Amino acid sequence: MGVTEFAEPMRGVIEMSWTDLHRRNEIIDEVLARAARNPEDPDLFRDLPELDRLFGGVQGVLLMLQYRWRNHMQARMDLHDESEWADPQQVARELAAEQPALRAVLDRWQVVRRERVPVYA
Repeated sequence: MGVTEFAEPMRGVIEMSWTDLHRRNEIIDEVLARAARNPEDPDLFRDLPELDRLFGGVQGVLLMLQYRWRNHMQARMDLHDESEWADPQQVARELAAEQPALRAVLDRWQVVRRERVPVYA
């Protein structure tokens, strides 16, 4: 059997161009820049062209930000060698100090989601 026989497209996977990837990164950067000014701003996710197409809505952006946080946390934890115990709460505090806008968005907007209130009307 050749490689092409196993190369079935995955169901539910959407192809993304490099342009789309760069546009997604621009949206994330813009959200974080806005959050650095005011993470409580109800317009944090407004007027971001293609947000719905590229992320499926605000929840998709929040999932991407959560993914970024978890990746950075895991990388920090992995930096500690096996003989040194890393306190996850301390690592989280250090990361939050370095990336306050990211942490502020997650803290603010995850509370909204848990309360089952619309992210924005």
